[in-house]
Parts: sequence; C-alpha cells; structure tokens
Amino acid sequence: MPKMKSNRGAAKRFTATARGKIRRSKAFTSHILTKKSTKRKRKLRQRTLVAAADMKAVRRMLPYL
Repeated sequence: MPKMKSNRGAAKRFTATARGKIRRSKAFTSHILTKKSTKRKRKLRQRTLVAAADMKAVRRMLPYL
C-alpha cells in the first residue's frame, strides 16, 4: 500500500508535541496591529494547542504527525 500524502499547507502550520498533541499559531497577527493592545499582541505570539473538536480534521490532513 502506498504512503499517504500529508496536506502540505497543514504541515507548515501544525507541529506535534512530545505527548502527541498538536500545536498551532494564533491568528490576527499580520496586520492592523496599531489598534491592538501590547498585551494582546504579546499573547498572540504564544503558540496554543488545537481544540479537541478540530483534532480529528487536523489528524486526517497529517497522517504521520
């Protein structure tokens, strides 16, 4: 059976933790930053985990992650 292909867009956006959870970056960081507070921008720099509701869809796109 041939290898399954990963969704290349998803592969660039998600990484796996040591425990098998999936890590992602936060949105709303690319432009219109003047109206966002410094605290909000600092929090947006931090990475977070993918929600449990979205985990199945992300795993389908990344079979070997």
